[in-house]
Amino acid sequence: MEIIKLRPQDEFIKLGQALKAAGLVESGVEAKDVIQNGLVLVNGEIDTRRGRKLYPGDIASFDGNEIKIEK
Repeated sequence: MEIIKLRPQDEFIKLGQALKAAGLVESGVEAKDVIQNGLVLVNGEIDTRRGRKLYPGDIASFDGNEIKIEK
């Protein structure tokens, strides 16, 4: 499981940005494609919104990899 720590001034990170930060996709375009094609789960449910805000405690999954958001 990849851990993404938010900067102290940030309350959330967007789903597409989190996928890029974790190295699960190489570009914003790739993130958009995998999210819109329903290949990404957020807290166990498919989410097709690239701009979905992830807060501490949220878990996103893609291609067998998990990302956990922490403060």
